[in-house]
Amino acid sequence: MKWKGVILTDTSTSERPIQIEHITIRSNKAFEEVKTNLERLVLKLDETTAHLIASGESEQLKQNLEKGPELAIFLSRDHGGLLRIAGRARKAVQYEIGNPLTASKMTRHQLGAALYAPLRVVLYENETGDSVFEYDKPSSLFDQFGDEQVSVVARGLDTALGRALLRAMD
Repeated sequence: MKWKGVILTDTSTSERPIQIEHITIRSNKAFEEVKTNLERLVLKLDETTAHLIASGESEQLKQNLEKGPELAIFLSRDHGGLLRIAGRARKAVQYEIGNPLTASKMTRHQLGAALYAPLRVVLYENETGDSVFEYDKPSSLFDQFGDEQVSVVARGLDTALGRALLRAMD
């Protein structure tokens, strides 16, 4: 195999299709109201947690996470602003939502599960002015690893994420 002028040896690649369940939640509530609700219900990952992860203070990190919220916003991106490139600015925010402790409960069994932790969620205003959340159902992403310990945690994420997004639409 050759990649960017480098010859790689002793490598193997595999592919397999997986089935993903995509979730769409619509509401006639205003985008800004839903965004505000979500960001009030699911707070940003606090800087203390980020510092503890970076510094390797695992025992203090574990204690903080066990007392912390079920979900946190790791990052948010103004995806609607990006559409200015096409002359079509929209109201759209992409979120990375999850929980470091929950992620560790999966990746300790299947490190490849880190590909989907934290989860991605997009909130946007559609053409009729409705607010829309879209995301891939966590269990459908994580079940591909074929590990029941990972799947159990992922099913808990199905519930936690669905509950948070529905509450934000209330």
